[in-house]
Amino acid sequence: MLKVSGVDVYRGETQILWDIALEVSAGERVAILGSNGAGKSSLMAAITGVLPLRNGDIRFQGQSLAGLKPYQVTQLGIALVPEGRRVYKDMTVRENLEMGAFPKRGRPMLKGSMARVFELFPKLRERMHQRGGTLSGGEQQMLAIGRALMSLPELLLVDELSLGLAPRVTKEIYAALEGLGKETTVLMVEQNVELALKHSRRAYIVESGRVTRMGMSADLMDDTDIRRAYLGM
Repeated sequence: MLKVSGVDVYRGETQILWDIALEVSAGERVAILGSNGAGKSSLMAAITGVLPLRNGDIRFQGQSLAGLKPYQVTQLGIALVPEGRRVYKDMTVRENLEMGAFPKRGRPMLKGSMARVFELFPKLRERMHQRGGTLSGGEQQMLAIGRALMSLPELLLVDELSLGLAPRVTKEIYAALEGLGKETTVLMVEQNVELALKHSRRAYIVESGRVTRMGMSADLMDDTDIRRAYLGM
């Protein structure tokens, strides 16, 4: 479904990604792991068209994303849950979700998509008329995920799902993502390595802007070097 090949990305004159290559197949849960500043979020920005490619290519279902604007990437069926959630604080929960359905592919199914989001996250139904800025951190993350799902994405990108959240809330959100089934493919950036490996099929490790390891999540979980470096074991 997604193929990243030899991608170099710069911010100004500073190179931040080197020769990145990864693949995500339909129905997969794939994790991108690494420490702060490794380049994980920059990779998400490159996929969604926020950062331009200097070299290489990114293809979604065979179509190149190079040079596309973020709204064009969304129309193709990719949605991003950004780091830090970034909900519309002065809009209600319902209005936030309606904004998520603004892309053409999401508009015809607005009511059904909203019902699906409320099924995944019942707390959002209870807070339907509450402003986004008054929600707890966990509820805002649920809203950010729900808003992304409203565009009916085939590929859901989730950037730093657990950042700033209590462990109980994080587990609740991961359980909801499992409820999506295989109709929505998920590529997640995550600092909580143990949770990410538990809830993904495969994983890539990014260090200093480069992919340094990849493999099946179960194998990486059992790898001595990974356990020592990322799990403190």
